[in-house]
Amino acid sequence: MNATDAPHASVLFVCTGNICRSPTAHALLVHKAAAAGLIVDVDSAAVTDSEVGNPPDARSLAELRRRGIPMPAHRARRVTAEDFARFDLVVGMTTAHVATLRRMAPEAVQKIGLMMVHSADHGAIDVPDPWYGKQADFIEVFDMLDVAVDGLLASLRRRDTAIS
Repeated sequence: MNATDAPHASVLFVCTGNICRSPTAHALLVHKAAAAGLIVDVDSAAVTDSEVGNPPDARSLAELRRRGIPMPAHRARRVTAEDFARFDLVVGMTTAHVATLRRMAPEAVQKIGLMMVHSADHGAIDVPDPWYGKQADFIEVFDMLDVAVDGLLASLRRRDTAIS
């Protein structure tokens, strides 16, 4: 079986507006999965429609560039009912996002989880919204997501090993 035939995971990251946290996590997972030789279908979305159609926040893009992480083509979008069928994991950035997602799709509750449960190095439960802050807040969020994506990727590797 070649890599394109192998079963692969799919992950949807979710935050409030889909312009800061979730697209940063999306970019990190795409980059790290590719470096690890894993095939992962990744996207991101919002629980609100306040930013639909907008590009990622310039401060998020600046931090990704500074760290050498490319941002896939992205425009903010809202979570849809189809997302709960399409993705293996739907990962909220905060407990409030997770609660909203569970209300949207109670039948998919087993797929919905919290981002920071994947972080071995961080005591935080929620990834804070940097939108109201300064560049330092975007750096802090990037660092949190970087560690959490490593943990998520390790979990996906274990899953793929168990499936093969």
